[in-house]
Amino acid sequence: MSNAKVLPLLEPDEVVAPCCPPLTERPMTAEEAETAAKMFKALGDPVRLRLFSAIASHEGGEACVCDISDVGVSQPTVSHHLKKLKETGLLTSERRGTWVYYRVEPSVLAAMGKLLTTAATAA
Repeated sequence: MSNAKVLPLLEPDEVVAPCCPPLTERPMTAEEAETAAKMFKALGDPVRLRLFSAIASHEGGEACVCDISDVGVSQPTVSHHLKKLKETGLLTSERRGTWVYYRVEPSVLAAMGKLLTTAATAA
């Protein structure tokens, strides 16, 4: 008999819904403003912004923590910043063996971009 274990199938990550409408569409609700402010606050730290950029621009759209930890701070500090980015919904992660892989969901980037774009106006 084999001692092989059957691993459960993982459900695909949920699609992240946009946090808020474009700023030019209508005034934000208090809840929308709170959500957007948390995202921008998380990206307001230079180390977090570098980590976010490194992950977003990494080949395949995801990066192992071992590939992005060279941002001039200690590994525990990198972990702290990655945790903050995850808590605000900017990153998702998946453990593979001993490493954790992070990714920026395309819908998050699209939502952030849409928030800051102006609606096209007819001439």
